[in-house]
Amino acid sequence: MGEVSIEVVRALDRAGLEVRADAGTRSMYASDASLYRIPPLAVVRPRGSEDVFAAMQVARETEVPITCRGAGTSVAGNAVGRGVVLDFSRHMNRVLAVDPETRTAVVEPGTVHAVLQKAVAPHGIRFGPDPSTHPRCTVGGMIGNNACGSRSLAYGRTSDNVAGLELVTAAGHTLVTGYDDLGTPLARGAEDVVSQVQAVMSRHLSTARTEFDRFGRQVSGYAAHHLLPERFDLTQALVGSEGTLGVITRASVKLVVDSPVRVVVALGFPDIVTAGQAAPAVVAHGPTSCEGLDSRLIDVLRARRGRDAIPPLPKGRAWLFVEFAGEELGEVSARAQRLVGDGVADDAVIVDDPVVQGRLWRIREDGAGLAGRAPSGKPAWPGWEDAAVPPPRLGDYLAAFDELVSSYGMTSAPFGHFGDGCMHVRLDLPLDQPDGTHIMREFLTESARLVGGFGGSLSGEHGDGRARSELLPHMYSPDAIALFGGIKHAFDPENLLNPGVLVDPDPVDQDVRPAGPFPFAVRGLAMAYPHDDGSLGQAVHRCTGVGKCRADNSAAGGTMCPSYLATREEKDSTRGRARILQDVVRGELPWSHPSVHDALDLCLSCKGCASDCPTGIDMATYKSEVLHQTYRRRIRPRSHYTLGKLPMWARLAGRVPKVANRALTLPVVGPAALWLAGVDPRRSIPPFPRRPFRRTFTPRPSNLKPVVLFADSFTNAFSPEVAEATVRVLRHAGYEPRLPNGSVCCGLTWITTGQLDSAKTILRRTVAALAADARAGVPIVGMEPSCTAVLRSDVHELLPHDQDAALVASRVRTLAELLAQTPGWTGPDLTGTQVIAQPHCHHHAVLGWKTDADLLADTGANVRTLAGCCGLAGNFGVEIGHYETSLAVADQNLLPAIDADLDAVVLADGFSCRTQIADLRHRRSVHLAQLLDPEATTTGPSPIG
Repeated sequence: MGEVSIEVVRALDRAGLEVRADAGTRSMYASDASLYRIPPLAVVRPRGSEDVFAAMQVARETEVPITCRGAGTSVAGNAVGRGVVLDFSRHMNRVLAVDPETRTAVVEPGTVHAVLQKAVAPHGIRFGPDPSTHPRCTVGGMIGNNACGSRSLAYGRTSDNVAGLELVTAAGHTLVTGYDDLGTPLARGAEDVVSQVQAVMSRHLSTARTEFDRFGRQVSGYAAHHLLPERFDLTQALVGSEGTLGVITRASVKLVVDSPVRVVVALGFPDIVTAGQAAPAVVAHGPTSCEGLDSRLIDVLRARRGRDAIPPLPKGRAWLFVEFAGEELGEVSARAQRLVGDGVADDAVIVDDPVVQGRLWRIREDGAGLAGRAPSGKPAWPGWEDAAVPPPRLGDYLAAFDELVSSYGMTSAPFGHFGDGCMHVRLDLPLDQPDGTHIMREFLTESARLVGGFGGSLSGEHGDGRARSELLPHMYSPDAIALFGGIKHAFDPENLLNPGVLVDPDPVDQDVRPAGPFPFAVRGLAMAYPHDDGSLGQAVHRCTGVGKCRADNSAAGGTMCPSYLATREEKDSTRGRARILQDVVRGELPWSHPSVHDALDLCLSCKGCASDCPTGIDMATYKSEVLHQTYRRRIRPRSHYTLGKLPMWARLAGRVPKVANRALTLPVVGPAALWLAGVDPRRSIPPFPRRPFRRTFTPRPSNLKPVVLFADSFTNAFSPEVAEATVRVLRHAGYEPRLPNGSVCCGLTWITTGQLDSAKTILRRTVAALAADARAGVPIVGMEPSCTAVLRSDVHELLPHDQDAALVASRVRTLAELLAQTPGWTGPDLTGTQVIAQPHCHHHAVLGWKTDADLLADTGANVRTLAGCCGLAGNFGVEIGHYETSLAVADQNLLPAIDADLDAVVLADGFSCRTQIADLRHRRSVHLAQLLDPEATTTGPSPIG
């Protein structure tokens, strides 16, 4: 950090501000969801408007610029800057007031959209705009970009839904805007700024009246038409100014009545161009939403998550999702039927089930993340992701844009707000090539000319940011560009507020994050990264910054990201970790840097991001790599030698279980042993059973179909009753289980602690023991989900060129998968049984829990399936320093659910899940095999004690 940086940080400290300037924070805040990387000098997290004034004063005194940031989901580079970044999401995130009578609410800029919706929902009202990032984006960010979302046909843009603003000008004055009782715009404070803006407008009236507001999604540039003398409306003019004219500290927003009934029509078309051409005819039917998706996007989703991830769609290679809303189901359904009857599409499906509707909208909402992989299979990037044209011209624009993309040898998967003429897209720009940024500049310039020729807007809702500001002359006249400069100078003569955006813009090809170089992307890696061409650089750059990891995804059955939900710190999000690792592969931070390990410390290795993040990032794998690179041939934390080698110690203890159990209960010996093992003293260690399963199992001669039972280290050493129940279930289903020759282990604890050389050795030995049966086509059934997931997935990362390993992986089944494939098998009748199911995170993320859910449904059990992680996560929750986070994670979903139903059977296949439940609630939970056990005498709950 240079002298200027140190002085700025000291000045911010003296002002009493919460300031962060460590290397990790600067790495995390160097990027948003855009292509750009600009490390700030420092990050300030204001606690109120007085902190904003203080930060602005420091900025003026030190001549250091200010950039405002909400959730950091900007895809145009609007939320990164070289000076001080103000993160409003940490503290200034409250809904201050709700007035159901006037249908307004007052919020701070860091208020998350979903939090506002939750606060006003009891009154039957909502904030109209709903961008796809609504679970985590902030209202301040929406105001900065003039965000719109899927339902702008009904509710308009953010600018149509703001009733007033309170902001701090660059000079440190308060400006309050709004409307009087008659709806007339008003402004109080900063009179000199207002008069200067009016003077600027007087010199450009003709331009302001003719070049702006030509269609609904013309978002690029300043909204100068709102500054005309006939209706000088600063509120609407400031919305969409991207933090370049003032710093918002409070906003009053308008609310609308939420229609109780919604029906979705999915329309199928032969291609995306035809879908775009049909959009105006669809909009004539008055829907609340008309969204377009290309089959290329659906193909990415299907390849990543399987066919079950996509609800039934009408025939076609492109679709429009059209929503109708109203008060009565009959009336809304009739409107949907009229649309279908008009024959605008080749095929149609009407969806009135809210659950299926939710699945359809999640596909659309995950579009930006899913599009992070182009149809070519290469990484795809933003930069030209939200251009808009007048809706009647959308089809022709889509055709011309496809031709332009193809001429550059690139591919894309378009989607977007087709009813408004707005197209979203990610492109496989060749940023890995030496001339990649040059090609990017050429392409963006031609794209700007193209959209300008269609009378369109470079941005339809994301703002211009660093991605498009330099290209505004392809859309606006020189006089309009001069008008923007005049408005900027009136508000911010010293150019302190988000410089490089809109006025005097930075070059579009400057500071491009994924352009590299990445000297540590492939050098000496332990993991194979087969889906990323063997490159950790490509793997960590899967993170596009859309920030889904900052949202609570449990309502959709998701797990990601339990540590962020526990701490609400950016460093504990998947995105924050990815940003720091991007700097590792760039060579900016060494593997062993404290910021790297601080960010990864609370990662539970749950793999929730591997399934829930639309980009497919896998932080558990990257954490293992970092630990491997940091500690290989070096002294490790003591928990790596104990918990990291738990299967080895468990085998030894299993030979003398009475001695081991007694030692752990002695007043001095037990606590000392826990401390030496790196175990939190508030944790209890499960007792070792009298005999491990492998010593009690006796195969029997049989004509039943053979199956290999993978008796993992945890089930064998701690839960032999689970293995015994599994044997009975398998035999009842017509199988005769047998064990592999010798002691086998998947190496999971070695993997999670980054002891990857040892893990490979262990896994090779296990593969060798299973290979003959795998070649003979014998199924291999796993009982512990985390170990089963290693054999199904991690084996490809660790033994990528081992054909036997790939064959073993293809034979691995969960118990539910095998039973579902068994003709004639029927489970017990569990009608009336209340079951609370806690799927193991790796089961959810790697193996998939749908088969288990279907099997349980067939038994007649009433099952409540929990989302999220249990919080123990293998060795994580027992390690010193992790207890509070482990408990906080358990409190997110698991503990409230089991506390609310003391009579339910708790189903938890994971040993760590069962251990967490027993440790925190002294309550018994069962494995699926125990629930299905034909010899089970009871399925009811019982205490542990």
